[in-house]
Amino acid sequence: MSTLSLRLPNSLHESIRRLAQQEGISINQFIASAATEKMASLLTESYLKNRAAKADYKKFKAVLDKVPDAEPENYDKL
Repeated sequence: MSTLSLRLPNSLHESIRRLAQQEGISINQFIASAATEKMASLLTESYLKNRAAKADYKKFKAVLDKVPDAEPENYDKL
């Protein structure tokens, strides 16, 4: 594990301290979790952009054309 010195505005530090306390975790755990969530979000966005770049509209349309034209079940209606 590594150590990171981080400068935060006092108001942000206090908000993080309060929220971490409410969650019953340390400030370190709170910040590590927040960083992990942000990283996952960015990596997911990158993954989806790469997948979209490889998309083949004709294949996608061929699959959609196989879906029957029918009313949705009652549990599936908006």
